[in-house]
Amino acid sequence: MIFVMEKKHTRRLKENFSNKLINKQLICLDIPDDYQFMDEELIEILKSRVSEYIEVPD
Repeated sequence: MIFVMEKKHTRRLKENFSNKLINKQLICLDIPDDYQFMDEELIEILKSRVSEYIEVPD
């Protein structure tokens, strides 16, 4: 499972690494690049979106 932040990242990965992505699941979290590093709001969004797919520690 590969998580990406924006749809453009999914597109770029597919364009550049399609052969490496065979049998891999790409999941776009659809989070815009509008946050600073370690922004608390971003962290909460990430936890929420990723927790739909994997267990996220508190």
